[in-house]
Amino acid sequence: MITAVDTSVLLDVFFDDPRFGQASADALRQCLREGALQACPVVWAEVRAAFDDAATFERTLSTLGVGYAEFARETASSSGEIWQAYRRAGGKRERIMADFLIGAHAKRQCDRLLTRDAGFFRGYFGGLKIVEP
Repeated sequence: MITAVDTSVLLDVFFDDPRFGQASADALRQCLREGALQACPVVWAEVRAAFDDAATFERTLSTLGVGYAEFARETASSSGEIWQAYRRAGGKRERIMADFLIGAHAKRQCDRLLTRDAGFFRGYFGGLKIVEP
């Protein structure tokens, strides 16, 4: 079982978020017991920005068991199609392409997504299995 991990869950753990930190850490551990954890390039970049240096960042994700996963061409294309439909339907710019890339990666290349933003991902990525902390 491959679990794609959303940025918010990792940041909850790294910054010991008082509201979500423990639940996110527990969910990460459970997903790791059930298989592999993957971060797509968007999540990788967003989380990297929270660290002062690359070595600490790499070591931390490695310790957590989070691997890096490139986007397949079909994933990127699918993401663009879904975002286009979102915008044409009047979707506001509050949702950016990065959100759609994360969802498309989870749906096409993984078995599920660990996220605190379940409503959005269920709405635009029907059939995607969601794990909530």
